[in-house]
Amino acid sequence: MKITLPLIVAAAFAATSPVYAQDLAGQSVSVDVGVGASYKPTYPGSDEHETSPWLIFRNLKIGDGSGRDRDGFSITPSFDMIGPRDRDDDDRLTGVHEIDRAYELGAKVTYRAGPVQAYGTLRKGFGGHDGLTGDIGAKYRLDTNDKFTLWAGLSAGYGDDEFNETYFGITDEDAARTNYNAYTPGGGFNTASASLEGRYHLTPNTSILGEVRYSRIIGDAADSPIVLDEVQPSVRLGIVRTLNFGF
Repeated sequence: MKITLPLIVAAAFAATSPVYAQDLAGQSVSVDVGVGASYKPTYPGSDEHETSPWLIFRNLKIGDGSGRDRDGFSITPSFDMIGPRDRDDDDRLTGVHEIDRAYELGAKVTYRAGPVQAYGTLRKGFGGHDGLTGDIGAKYRLDTNDKFTLWAGLSAGYGDDEFNETYFGITDEDAARTNYNAYTPGGGFNTASASLEGRYHLTPNTSILGEVRYSRIIGDAADSPIVLDEVQPSVRLGIVRTLNFGF
């Protein structure tokens, strides 16, 4: 389902918009699918880290079949998944409400100009949270050679009241079961990040993908009692296969 759902949504975008469908004529759609490992905080705000699987589904692109990104504006579906949070993740979560796995579906607007791209996303959550979330940011691409590409990026993540309350809030029930005070954060920006991403092509369609990210929790989220460290570094490494679909 993790693979078929995005493809169905991408097809729905084309089917529901005659102009968009016409634009796809003679074009191609590509997406990266793969697996890897992620070393990151045990939960947003934790001061401890853990290694977990990284399921990769990213870089949905619409192009002219040449493999090059098109300059200008583009709109594509945006997807994400947030793992569950339970008391087994950290002893300091004992008594705090648990959160199911969340799936997010929305849209991404991108503007590309040569090696620079700016983007914004907005997604609706299902499962673990029902809020709105997304991010805005910019990346700079550096093609060191035919096989290796680097991206340096800056971004800021945000969530509405419901999203931030789910992941950074302490309910009255939580407070009654723990030593934490009740806390209700408002909506707004919750993280600021700098990242460096590298991609090494083993074959034209198979690559090793790595990312180092330095994130900091900001805004109302940073004042949450369960945020034990505002600095949230992470490292990810995986292998991806680029799937191409022609129209």
